[in-house]
Amino acid sequence: MSTSDKLIQMVIAVVLFFAVMTVILLVTQRLRSRSGERIQAAAFVAPALILITIGLLYPAIRTIYQSFFGNAYEPIVGMNPNNFDGFDNYVQIFTDSGLLKVLRNTAIWVILTPILATGIGLVYAVLVDRSRFEKFAKALIFLPMAISLVGASIIWKFVYDYKATEQDQLGVLNALLKLVGVDTYRFLLTEPWNTFFLIVIMVWVQAGFAMTVLSAAIKAIPDDIIEAARLDGVGGLRMFRYITVPSIRPSLIVVLTTISITTLKVFDIVRTATGGQFGTSVLANEFYVQSFRSFDFALGAALAVLIFILVTPIVIYNVRQMRRLEAR
Repeated sequence: MSTSDKLIQMVIAVVLFFAVMTVILLVTQRLRSRSGERIQAAAFVAPALILITIGLLYPAIRTIYQSFFGNAYEPIVGMNPNNFDGFDNYVQIFTDSGLLKVLRNTAIWVILTPILATGIGLVYAVLVDRSRFEKFAKALIFLPMAISLVGASIIWKFVYDYKATEQDQLGVLNALLKLVGVDTYRFLLTEPWNTFFLIVIMVWVQAGFAMTVLSAAIKAIPDDIIEAARLDGVGGLRMFRYITVPSIRPSLIVVLTTISITTLKVFDIVRTATGGQFGTSVLANEFYVQSFRSFDFALGAALAVLIFILVTPIVIYNVRQMRRLEAR
C-alpha cells in the first residue's frame, strides 16, 4: 500500500469519526427525559464497545479457539473440525525440549528483571534524594526510557560486539577484556549466559521507570515520620529498612508487577539482539516464530494464550494495588 493510499484511508477514517459523532449529537440532543439520557449514554458508549469487541474480544476468542487445532498453513484450514487436536499444542509446549528451554528463559526473565530493575531504581532513588545533583542524576538514569527497546538493543549489540582477541575490538566490553589481558568473549552467542546479558538491556531501560515512581513515593513520606525516627536514633540502613521501604510498599508492588508484565511480553530485545537464536528465545519471540516463520498458527495461538494466562493475574493484582495507591 502506497503512502498516498494510507493518507486517503486516514482522512476517510477521520471524516467517518466526525460524521458518526455529529449524528449521535444531533439525535441525542433532542432527548431530555431520563430514558433519553440513558439512550444518550448508550449512544456514546456503543462505538467504543463495538471497537473493543471487534479489535480485542473477537481476536482473543478466535485465538483461544484456534489453539485447540492442529498444524496447518492457513488458519481457516486449521479450524476444520477434523483437525481438532484438543490440548495437544499445550502438551507440546510443556514436553518439547526446545519449548521447555523457551519457558525456562521466560522464567529467568520474569524473575530477574523486575527484581534487578526495581532494586537498582530504589537504591538510586534513595541515594540521589535531595542531593545537590538530584535532577541531573535522575535524568541520567531516566534517559534510556526515551529509547525504544529496538534502539537499546542495537546500542548494546555494539557493547557486546565480538571479534577474535588478536583483532581490533569494536565492542566496549571485549576491548576492556583485551586491555586487561583476557581473551575476548562471545557475549550474545554463548549459552546460557547470553540470556543474562540480554536481561541487562531490559534492566538498563526499566531502572529509570522504577527510579521515577519510587522517588516520587519516597518524597511523599511525611516529614514528621522521618523526624520522629531520627529523634529515636534511627538512621542509615535502619531508616531504609524500617521507614522507607514499608512506607513505599504499594509503589514497590506496582513497579514490580508493571515490569513483570512488560518482561512477560518481551520481544524486541531478543529479536533484535539474537533473533531468538543461540538458546535465547522467549515466549513472545517463539509465538512470532511459530506463527509467521513456521506458519504453525495453532501452536502460535497456544503460546499467545499462555502469555495471556500468565499476564492476567499480574494485571489484576497491579490494578488493585494502583487503586489502593490512589486511595491513600
